[in-house]
Amino acid sequence: MRTELSMIQNYESPILVQNLTKRFGSFTAVEGVSFNVQTGEVFGWLGPNGAGKTTTIRMLLGLIRPTSGNSFVLGFNSATQTKSVHAHVGYMSQQFTLYNDLTAVQNIRFYGGVHGLSSDLLHQRIVEIIRMAGLEGRENAITGSLSGGWKQRLALGCAIVHQPQVIFLDEPTAGVDPISRRQFWELIYQMAKDGVTVLVTTHYMDEAELCQRVGFISAGRLVAIDSPSRLKQTQMHGQVLEINVSDPEKAVRLLKAAQQNRTIPLDEVALYGAQIHAVVPDAQEYREVVGQLLAEDEIRVDSIEWIAPTLEDVFISSVKAPEEAN
Repeated sequence: MRTELSMIQNYESPILVQNLTKRFGSFTAVEGVSFNVQTGEVFGWLGPNGAGKTTTIRMLLGLIRPTSGNSFVLGFNSATQTKSVHAHVGYMSQQFTLYNDLTAVQNIRFYGGVHGLSSDLLHQRIVEIIRMAGLEGRENAITGSLSGGWKQRLALGCAIVHQPQVIFLDEPTAGVDPISRRQFWELIYQMAKDGVTVLVTTHYMDEAELCQRVGFISAGRLVAIDSPSRLKQTQMHGQVLEINVSDPEKAVRLLKAAQQNRTIPLDEVALYGAQIHAVVPDAQEYREVVGQLLAEDEIRVDSIEWIAPTLEDVFISSVKAPEEAN
């Protein structure tokens, strides 16, 4: 016990990843990834589907062994000290690993028992988690009858019932309404304020903006890592034109055709609601060219403005870069 406590108190970073690689036969899911996460930091781990996000988390949790490289959580080697890692971390996936036929309290009690909480501490944690999840008055409701937002907060409570120092959240807000997502993030930041280290994967760029640092992974490789604001300053390949037109869908088709034909050097074209973002090498140079192309096809152009990139613009630009290099 003393040795374990000593290791927890003397780690370099709560999460430390060193040249981590995982191969499944001839397929490389994660290749040479290195990063660290500091105490109380909310760290976003972003990438397209199949990029290696969940595989990285599974290696950090010791659920699968790396092909090479190392990962440490609270000083414990994930591959060789898995039980110690599990005792001190929480994990929540988008599947909400709850038992739908149990009540909210029964789910908390079950997970508290798994982690060996004493009767007194478990009673205290049940009260705290019910309050955190906003389930006062619904403690004995069958979990399957709860809304997505309540299930989400209950699942988080079950994941942190043993008060872990590090928590991994793998797309925990998928399919949850915007208000519930905002409430969930308030809970995340309260945990971080209390010194809990959080690693979260998400497909929502507004959530990524809330992270203190973000890592982009593409095709198994770490392609960028920094704060959202710094990534916007340093990682954007090209400049963004925001285009307002009478027929956005027709305009996107026309611009994508120009991209494929290389009549205009467009790096990316995408709809953002009713607006279009087009990434070009030089906004001033190609603003008129883009406007003329659209006007020639009888699309009314209301405005074309050079804007600062969104994190989503930077993300798309960054994850495309390694693919184009191959």
